[in-house]
Amino acid sequence: MRRREFITFVGVTAAWPLRASAQQADRVRRVAVLMGYAEEDRETKARLAAFQQRLEKRGWFEGRNLHIEVRFVDSTRGNYEALAKELVATEPDVVLAHTTLVTAALQAVSRGMPVVFVNVSDPIGSGFVASLARPGGNLTGVLQYEASVVGKWLAMLKEIAPHLEHVAFVANPKTTPYEYFLRAVGAAAKPLAIKLVASPVATAADIEHAIESFASVPNGGLLLPPDSTTILHRDLIIALAARHKLPAVYPFYFFVAAGGLMSYGTNQDDMFRLAASYVDRVLRGDKPADLPVQAPTKFETTINVRTARALEVVIPSGLLVAADEVIE
Repeated sequence: MRRREFITFVGVTAAWPLRASAQQADRVRRVAVLMGYAEEDRETKARLAAFQQRLEKRGWFEGRNLHIEVRFVDSTRGNYEALAKELVATEPDVVLAHTTLVTAALQAVSRGMPVVFVNVSDPIGSGFVASLARPGGNLTGVLQYEASVVGKWLAMLKEIAPHLEHVAFVANPKTTPYEYFLRAVGAAAKPLAIKLVASPVATAADIEHAIESFASVPNGGLLLPPDSTTILHRDLIIALAARHKLPAVYPFYFFVAAGGLMSYGTNQDDMFRLAASYVDRVLRGDKPADLPVQAPTKFETTINVRTARALEVVIPSGLLVAADEVIE
């Protein structure tokens, strides 16, 4: 049962004002999208649908005054740069960049073309913007997570597993701002008397080896930051956590819907809707340099009670009450 169905964002409490002039009905505007998920991933269609629906609310309709060109990254082949060049060659009015690695690839070839990013957690450290308030270049977008969110993830694990002593930090250093989150996890783990086990992975085989090896450590749990590699292999991770009875906290709701234990994070559809609002503003003449990077202020907690029973962990009543959705 979903108790809070919305996410509010800094600076978006009111609808964007429309320009006084009407849209140029005789000109079809071009939007390019480079998705960091595979085309067949079940989450991809939902994100693109949310993006397109928000554009339609802003008055942009595919086939009428808008054309959307989409490419999908195959993270197993690492074809980010080739697809970025391919999209930029179509000369779009603005590009939507999904994930950090995709944004980096587009930044390298965009030649000043407006880029709106989404699912990026460290835009300053990644060199995309000069600051959140004043991006200063041709990129702006939606901040996924600040590093401090890891404190909440660790606290949730400790709450559901009071005897927790070791936490494996599972992510691909090439597809997420690994050090950005790792430093924050290390700092947050000390007051909780938790020993952090860095577990860098790149493939399904890496993931299986890392979790199988970690499972022999007593009183352990898993923490997964946002990462396209672990998203791609989420079913494997959830199955391994279940096999070894490892409590785990995930960055997105869809991990828990697939059988994961619990998540705390942003609503992905809303993130893409906000990105679409920025794409709309660029199409109407605003420049990325003048559009501050937006940061989420509301997060959703999801708990899977069935998984908790299978893992033989007891969910504290406080955590249940605070949850936005409880999967029975």
